[in-house]
Amino acid sequence: MSKNNICIGLKAAMRAIKEGRASKLLVAADAKEQLTRPIIELAEAQSIETEYIETMKALGRFCQIDVGAAAAVIIKQQKIQQ
Repeated sequence: MSKNNICIGLKAAMRAIKEGRASKLLVAADAKEQLTRPIIELAEAQSIETEYIETMKALGRFCQIDVGAAAAVIIKQQKIQQ
């Protein structure tokens, strides 16, 4: 997965969901619930699938960054106009 297809971090992920660009929410299961609850509720309200990753460190590795991440979203594929 390319970094261009992912928004990493709570703020960036929340913004992508609000803008309708997110296709899937990834949440670290060990992240503080008080931080992740609002983004999970927003994703549910917009019928966006949520997947839980075991740890923040594992989510960071998935996103190809050297630190942990509490949340990330996979961005929808854009259709190329001809």
